[in-house]
Amino acid sequence: MSYARPVTRRAAVTAARRVRVGGIGVDALTEEEAVRWVGAELEAGRGGRIVTPNVDICRASAEDPILNELVCTAELVVADGMPLVWAAKLLGTPVPERVTGADLIWSLSGLAARRGWPVYLLGGPPGAARKAAEALAGRHPGLDVCGVHAPPYHFDATPEGSARVRRRVVEARPRLVFVGLGFPRQDLLIAELRKELPQAWFLGCGAAIAFAAGTVPRAPGWMRRIGLEWAFRLGCEPARLARRYLVDDLPFAARLLATSLAARARQRGSKGASEPVGQVMRVPVGVARSGHENTHPSPEVRS
Repeated sequence: MSYARPVTRRAAVTAARRVRVGGIGVDALTEEEAVRWVGAELEAGRGGRIVTPNVDICRASAEDPILNELVCTAELVVADGMPLVWAAKLLGTPVPERVTGADLIWSLSGLAARRGWPVYLLGGPPGAARKAAEALAGRHPGLDVCGVHAPPYHFDATPEGSARVRRRVVEARPRLVFVGLGFPRQDLLIAELRKELPQAWFLGCGAAIAFAAGTVPRAPGWMRRIGLEWAFRLGCEPARLARRYLVDDLPFAARLLATSLAARARQRGSKGASEPVGQVMRVPVGVARSGHENTHPSPEVRS
């Protein structure tokens, strides 16, 4: 049984460069460009998914081809992790900046407030979505939050539980949906919601709802800029994050950077030294990539 539906071509708004790094395709866009892209697509009545891969998501995708497809077929994929930004630069196919779900939730809310598009917040600890909605509306007056919901942790253990959560979102008729349930749970749910709300845009944003609510502290700007946000989060939640960051993700990040550097060194020693090592693809903005069915058993969820 095929996991993805056939791709449907749509009119291109512009062209974005998608580069291959960490085993996935990443769109070489700034945060501002990504927001403009989403705005243009919404104006045209087209929906989509945004995935913001970091090292942990890349590692999980490298281990599971179904998750890799789930990431790579999103309409918009932007680099959340600094190691991906560094690796892309080493490969000679740089992306302009790190673009995080924790930042996009604010900038996309600003877009929604300006255009009058309703937004829905799904996920986070109990009460966090409502607090986040208040914070977002406080910064962006006029923001229409049409619904908030923090489903129980194992809501998707049964088809009925997942259907109840989807029904609440669909009945609210949002144009933008922020889903903070951790990867891959949030992205599998989004793939299902895309079928029911084809004109909406969805952002899988992990801990962004909790960050916006202030219930979980975010690293200071200087730590985010130099790629140490993971260390700050580890200090805040060592019991939950120590194995993920120190045992699983750090070795993967080290291998990613080492192989990128080695590939660049080999390329510089060859005749085509001026050519990039990484793969570059021209992706028409507005071309829908494949949708998904939730046929994958519930794996470990990361936020």
